[in-house]
Amino acid sequence: MSDTAQAVQPARRTTADTAPGNPPGRPKQRDAFFDNAKYLAIVLVAMGHAWEPLRSDSRAVTALYTIVYAFHMPAFIIISGYFSRSFDASPAKIRRLVTGVVVPYVVFETAYTYFTRWSDGVPDRAVSLLDPLYLTWFLAALFIWRLTTPIWRSVRWPLPIALAVAALATLSPSIGDDLDLQRTLQFLPYFVLGLCLRPAHFSLVRQWRVRILAVPVFAAAVVFSYWAVPRMDYAWFFHRAAAQDFGVPAWYGPLMTLALFGCSLVLVACFLSWVPGRRMWFTALGAGTLYGYLLHGFVVQAGNHFDWAGHHWAHTPLGAIAVTVVAAVVVTALCTAPVRRVFRCVMEPRMEWAFRKTPTVTGGVPAQVRR
Repeated sequence: MSDTAQAVQPARRTTADTAPGNPPGRPKQRDAFFDNAKYLAIVLVAMGHAWEPLRSDSRAVTALYTIVYAFHMPAFIIISGYFSRSFDASPAKIRRLVTGVVVPYVVFETAYTYFTRWSDGVPDRAVSLLDPLYLTWFLAALFIWRLTTPIWRSVRWPLPIALAVAALATLSPSIGDDLDLQRTLQFLPYFVLGLCLRPAHFSLVRQWRVRILAVPVFAAAVVFSYWAVPRMDYAWFFHRAAAQDFGVPAWYGPLMTLALFGCSLVLVACFLSWVPGRRMWFTALGAGTLYGYLLHGFVVQAGNHFDWAGHHWAHTPLGAIAVTVVAAVVVTALCTAPVRRVFRCVMEPRMEWAFRKTPTVTGGVPAQVRR
């Protein structure tokens, strides 16, 4: 994927991940590890949305739901930050930001508004580009994070500053919903962490010792999550509300910011340690995770409209397993090449007509002025 949104953004053929040792003059090859990580993470996103109607009467489902929400978006955001390191606000980078993030945001914000007028039974829901609806919050946040990348690349202590910003956001219930700024600020440290990472850090978590250690760590997290279901509000992992909104003292906000950040990082490390580094049958689907992310929301909304969760079978153990499998199959299908070909015009528009041509510089002199 190119450097606009590596976590979910598709890439055209040769503008993909860099591969160490790639011969000069040849197209850069995609890194199978990151494509595998993106695909597996987007499957977890779809599963989490499928489990939402099942949480009320299943402690086990709620525990798994909490675990998934503790690390799947942080993993996406960290990878997005990692592949944002080269963003320098140059014309080419801005163009890619507009075509790869802004245009899909406008299209899907509008599409979700009209679709949910039907699915939610709200015929007068207004189209508002300042109030991200449903899944589009991530694109709005990514736009802001990307524009601020040069700042984080310049300051001396980017991660502590980002954590301070996130902590202050939890103290500010008046931030409002414009561009989902509360969630954008609270997830900011994960993006900034990605900016600070290097290939060696990902190699470190993929060592066999880490993979073995991740088994008991993740198992302990599952047990703790099951214990915490009646004792803790999992909405803290959504990062979209201030501390006061949870009915707790304001000082809980900064404390939970640090606690959740540490918890999520441990689980992200466990997740990444298990991601295969070689090409798998699903590796190619990693290039289409933005398609799966944005399109599966329509399936979820339609299913909620028809109240699939109202059937008793869905709340049985076998029903929950079936729902999980269906969610994985649907989002997998939405990441495939045929789907990407159909929707590429709105997900990866070329839009040459909208941008000035960048001068070609040869020997320090723009081509247009050479004689």
